[in-house]
Amino acid sequence: MEVYVLITLAIAIFCGFFVQSLVGFAGSLVALPILLFAVKLPDAIAYVSVFYLFSSAYMVYKEWCNIDRATILRLILASLIGVVLGIAVLAYSKPVVLQTGLGIFILLYVGYVVFGKKEMVLSKNVNWTFGVVGGFFAGVFSTGGPLYAISVKNTVKGAKAFRATMIGVLALITLIRIPALSISGVLTFQHLQMSLMVLPVFFLAQFLGIKFFPKINEVQFKRILLVILSLSGLALIF
Repeated sequence: MEVYVLITLAIAIFCGFFVQSLVGFAGSLVALPILLFAVKLPDAIAYVSVFYLFSSAYMVYKEWCNIDRATILRLILASLIGVVLGIAVLAYSKPVVLQTGLGIFILLYVGYVVFGKKEMVLSKNVNWTFGVVGGFFAGVFSTGGPLYAISVKNTVKGAKAFRATMIGVLALITLIRIPALSISGVLTFQHLQMSLMVLPVFFLAQFLGIKFFPKINEVQFKRILLVILSLSGLALIF
């Protein structure tokens, strides 16, 4: 059983963090559905959170000059509130309905972007709300990325700045989430042990994602973004 979990973990982390390093988010949205074949949701969240910590340390250092720090500062308080609420729900309830709701919302947003006649512009209050709700879903499912993507896309222009800022935002969320998961008992020492065993697979995924990113132009990047959001929404629903 442990070998099966280890193999599933390696496949999930490779797929998830290749996408994460390529576009700046969606690592958990790709990794979680794969992980759930082998472990329960809280364990899957714990594993993904550990690798977000590994990823954040390197990627923030590498992308620091491209990060829109004003956007991250704006989201700090909202994210803190959201993550704490989300982890409380993860630890003490069964949040399947919320997962489906998030999936439907993401698909509606993609539909608006594709078919809407003008670009969605969010007010400051709505942006702050997205931060709270993004933090909440980051706490519950490690899947707040799409909501942050909508918020960041509204204030940051250009694929390079968007990707770097998303990396910075998710690093912030990880720094909040790891202690909260440990205190709640969701993250244990066994999760860390298993994670260390598939670390080489994680490094390979990071390397390939970083290598492929410069080969993508702005138009391709936006298309990939919408495809990933659509698949994420469907994965969350089904």
